[in-house]
Amino acid sequence: MDAVQAQLRSEGYPVLPENEARLSPFAHEHINMLGRYSFSVPESVTRGELRPLTRGNDQ
Repeated sequence: MDAVQAQLRSEGYPVLPENEARLSPFAHEHINMLGRYSFSVPESVTRGELRPLTRGNDQ
């Protein structure tokens, strides 16, 4: 979320404090905070790379 906010700010989009306050993974019921997860991760992600941000029809 930090990377997305930083990119939006660098592109001139307003990131308002009231919107930032609502960003939290704890607000989503589908996230199991106590469980154990197992999944494969692309090699680029293990190197710390992020995929480009896309927004709606801007692709």
